[in-house]
Amino acid sequence: MSEMRYDANKPSEFYDPADFAALKNSNIPATIAASPAMRFDSEDAAAVFFARELDYIKSKTYDKQYPEFTALQMFPVTHEVPEGAESFTYYGYEKTGFAKIISNYATDLPRVDIKGEMKTGYVKGIGDSYGYNVQEMRASRMAGKSLDTRRGEAARYHIDRLTNTLAWRGDSANKLIGVLSTDNGVPVLTLEDGATSQGDSWLTKDPDEIIDDVKTALTQMDNTTQHVEIPDTLGIPSDVYIGLSLKRIPDTNISVLKYLQENLPNIQIKSCPELNSTSTETNPYAKASAGQGVGILYKYDSDKLSIEIPMPFLQHPVQYENLEVKVPCESRVAGAVIYYPMSALIMVGL
Repeated sequence: MSEMRYDANKPSEFYDPADFAALKNSNIPATIAASPAMRFDSEDAAAVFFARELDYIKSKTYDKQYPEFTALQMFPVTHEVPEGAESFTYYGYEKTGFAKIISNYATDLPRVDIKGEMKTGYVKGIGDSYGYNVQEMRASRMAGKSLDTRRGEAARYHIDRLTNTLAWRGDSANKLIGVLSTDNGVPVLTLEDGATSQGDSWLTKDPDEIIDDVKTALTQMDNTTQHVEIPDTLGIPSDVYIGLSLKRIPDTNISVLKYLQENLPNIQIKSCPELNSTSTETNPYAKASAGQGVGILYKYDSDKLSIEIPMPFLQHPVQYENLEVKVPCESRVAGAVIYYPMSALIMVGL
């Protein structure tokens, strides 16, 4: 069997043996190799050729990233739950107690502890597939071009999109918790309307009112946690981020965004389109019109909050069906796991 003649210019010299076996056991290589115009020496040669094509597509699909989905960049991602699990148990904690100055040989040391509530999380599988029919494989061979990688990328895109949605909003029907779920235990601060502005969002509030809102959020977290939880990240809607970067402090050349960044050096302010007032897919407070933008103030720490993905995006070996080869894709997700709800604060009304 001569292989190098037909694959010397291909992007990959490797292939998944499972893909090769599935192709070889189908009638597709025989159908294609039977045509002299395809220039294959044998059925095995055709099977190897297309197995390599699929390997290239799978590799490109794994490498593809979608920066518009921010949940996996905004929050720590963990893979602690076994991929075969249907559910898992964890504890949501709240620190209790205090310390005090003591005398020598004191016997009345105050007791500190953590108040834990046992919670159950659930794991759900999400999946889709992509494939190519015999004629598309013939056309690829005749044109000397690789099979269209965009189908694999589309499969990855839709799984990543749903993973992102579940991380932000959750899915009550499937018992998945999201960072913004209304029942996740994270405190919610509803911002008051501005006294001098024409609206209640940061796009219309005066700079001083915006600064007061941030102060209120920081003060509430500090007071309710007795100075224990110290946030280091503030996520705000992308349209608000743009607005703050262009809204000037009166009589200065300093934008509100720059003022906040300079005066809160330990807090990173991030732009998140999923938090916009119109992002109904990810923001439970959003509407197509007249919705509410949301901010989230939190500590970036996997011991406090994480997005749990027991099994990342996976492409299975090719399957043969009629005159088509199909690549099933899946992932297993558990949404957000919030160990310390008080380490975050949801701000509604941005």
